[in-house]
Amino acid sequence: MVIPVHDVNPAQRTPWVTYALLAANIVVFLLTPGMAGSVTGGSSLAELCHLQAFLDHYAAVPRELIHHQMPRLVPTGDVGVGARGAGCVVGPPPYDKSPELSVLTAMFLHGSWLHLLGNMLFLWIFGNNIEDRLGHIRFLLFYAVCGYAAAYVFALADSSSAGPLIGASGAIAGVLGAYLVLYPKARVWVLVPFLIFLPLRLPAWLVLGSWFALQAVYSSGEGVSEAGTVAYLAHVAGFVAGMLIAWPLRPGTPPPPEPRGVLFGRRARPGW
Repeated sequence: MVIPVHDVNPAQRTPWVTYALLAANIVVFLLTPGMAGSVTGGSSLAELCHLQAFLDHYAAVPRELIHHQMPRLVPTGDVGVGARGAGCVVGPPPYDKSPELSVLTAMFLHGSWLHLLGNMLFLWIFGNNIEDRLGHIRFLLFYAVCGYAAAYVFALADSSSAGPLIGASGAIAGVLGAYLVLYPKARVWVLVPFLIFLPLRLPAWLVLGSWFALQAVYSSGEGVSEAGTVAYLAHVAGFVAGMLIAWPLRPGTPPPPEPRGVLFGRRARPGW
């Protein structure tokens, strides 16, 4: 995998919605119970129980989305001691959960700093141009539609799952799909791990196309040992949704600026 760091495709207007989404995701992560110890691994049992209760309330769950089968017992966030030792207490849910609304709240939840920062990096690099092309309100609607499409496609494929589905990956995958359709020739600066991190300037169709191909392969279970821990199919669905929505906008989309200079190394960096 390559790590994108910058695209050579200036936007004409300030991407206020992209900035707001970045800020909202970061703030929600900092307020999520138990995330303070996610870097050091120092979360206590009480924090883990609180986090589990929080996710059961606000995360999207495939079984709830497709069958509206709400659990009779959920973690309360408290710690108790039973015959098998200390653990999380369960009880009847003290709230009425809307499965449809949980898709929206789940888009702002992340399971770790790495999960959050990876998503925010892609949104930061590619979101501004899609917002510039769609406009602020339409971009926000586009983001939500892609997120919902990703969640429901994943849920349909595994409708019996009671595992929580969280993250902005599906919505951001839609942004990537739209970028591939609208700006395939835009140049993207990436870091390629080859002994050291080698900076290269590659076309967007190669960077995003290879990313999508990997997600498609991983969604089938090939090439990964724990495919169930990441919703690769949601990435694929969000990406395809973004492509389909953006396709009618291709004729009126101005092309990105032509890159100048060599495609790698120090001499190309001033052209950022």
